[in-house]
Order: sequence, then C-alpha cells, then structure tokens
Amino acid sequence: MGLLPRMEAIVRKTFTSYRYHPLQGKPIPLGRDRQSAIRQVLDLEGKSPDAGTLRWVWDKYRVSPRFVRLAPATQSDYAQCWDEIEPVLGKCQIASLRSTDIARYMRVERAAAPSRANHEKALLSDLCFHGIDLGLCADNPAKLVRPSVEEPRTQTPEPALLAAFVAWAIQQTPQRRIVTLAARYASLGGSRKAEFLDLAWPQVDREAGQIRTKRAKQRGKKRGEVIDVVTISPALGQVLDELATLRRPDCLYVFPTRDGNAYPERAFKTLWQRLMMARSQKEF
Repeated sequence: MGLLPRMEAIVRKTFTSYRYHPLQGKPIPLGRDRQSAIRQVLDLEGKSPDAGTLRWVWDKYRVSPRFVRLAPATQSDYAQCWDEIEPVLGKCQIASLRSTDIARYMRVERAAAPSRANHEKALLSDLCFHGIDLGLCADNPAKLVRPSVEEPRTQTPEPALLAAFVAWAIQQTPQRRIVTLAARYASLGGSRKAEFLDLAWPQVDREAGQIRTKRAKQRGKKRGEVIDVVTISPALGQVLDELATLRRPDCLYVFPTRDGNAYPERAFKTLWQRLMMARSQKEF
C-alpha cells in the first residue's frame, strides 16, 4: 500500500488502521487515515518536509501541556496572532530565526498595529522556548527585541456624551441592556471580562456590600483559587438593581444570555460590536 518502513496496516472488514513499530517499545497507533498516518511517521523520524519550521513548531506547541494550561482567552488570542505570523514567518526554520527577523516583522510588517505586534512577539517567544524544548534551536531571539511603543489613551469621553450613550443603550433590547450594564459594572468594579462573564448571584452579598470573584490573572497552583472582593458602591449597587429587574426567577448568572446561561467571550464580544455599530448610526 506504499507505506513507509516500520509501518503496518491492519485490515478489518469495514476499515483499515495503521501503526508504527519503533526500534524499541510498543507499536504506536496512527489512526485510520493513511495520509495522516504517513505524516505522523515522517514527523516521528524528522523527515517531514516542514519539520523544524515555525509552522511545524506551532502545530506541536498548540497541543502541548504548556498551551493547554493557558486561559481560553489567551489560547484564542494566540490563534489570532498565528494567523498574522504564518504568511510571513511560517516557512522559516526556527533554528535560523534571528532577532533581526523578528524586529523587522514587528517594525515593518506590523508597523500599522504595534499593540497586536507585541502580542505576536509574545507568541514568537513562546514558540522559540518550545523549539528549545524540542531540541530545534539553542536560544530565544525574540527576547532580544524590544516591544513596540504603544500610545496610551489620553482622552476620556465627555460625561454628557457617555451619559447619553448609556441612556440610549438602556432603551435597546434586553440583551443589549445586559451588555451595557456589564460594561458599567466593569468600569465601576474594576473587574476583567473573564472575571464577570460567569458571575453568579450567590457571589453577590448585598448585606455585606461585597462581590466575590475569582482572579483571572493568576498562575501556578493557586490559579482559580484567589478571590478578589469588590466593594459595592452606590453606583455599582444601582447597576445591580437594574440587573435584578431583568433577572428571571430561575436564572443563576448576573449577566445571562437569552437562554439564561453565562455569556461565552466570543458571543459577548459580538454583541458589543453590534451595539457599537448601532451607536455609530446615531448621533448624540
């Protein structure tokens, strides 16, 4: 069947499966797809056409334990970063990648998006560290490149303009009202989106005037175990009162979807973008 050396096909009545016999150890199952099995063997023997490239390292990195331990939002962000990196550096051998290559990518290829370039540099750094773990390169050239300078925001919206926008958004559909109240909660409570999207009413203690949330930016053994306490100010209490009027009796979450579940990050972002598009068509 044109299999590579040390490969074996096991023919059944309804399917054929493949496995690989290493020099030592038990056979390695390769699944039922012949082409996929051949590619896996080439990877195992280091003979794949793209072995050692940045694209090859990314494929290994995204199934590694280090990547799995990242927060879902970080995983999604890295996937978006890779979509920008791949057309430019995907075919580059990681062993030949230099700091000047990464600097040119950031300063020339991504000059129009310095903030995103910094995120992509972080991914390149992680890929280089993973390449070191795989024995493909000896150092991390991304560590030698300074991050792009990001211009801080120096203007705040006019209070009257912001109040007009909130008053308009509150008159929209119930889900848009919830998203608007979520934005007000974030500005008043100082919580990250990952910390309040799945906020439940039992975490809100109105008698003690506190909201208990799990800290999102926490690594190591205490990840998900560090609790932040948000004090309920009069303005934040007003937001909670408005959310309570929208709450269904059987709903557990403070910012629920139409079905009463917690908002996934992508769905929340999509609804917020639609609200911004609707706002752009209205002048305040």
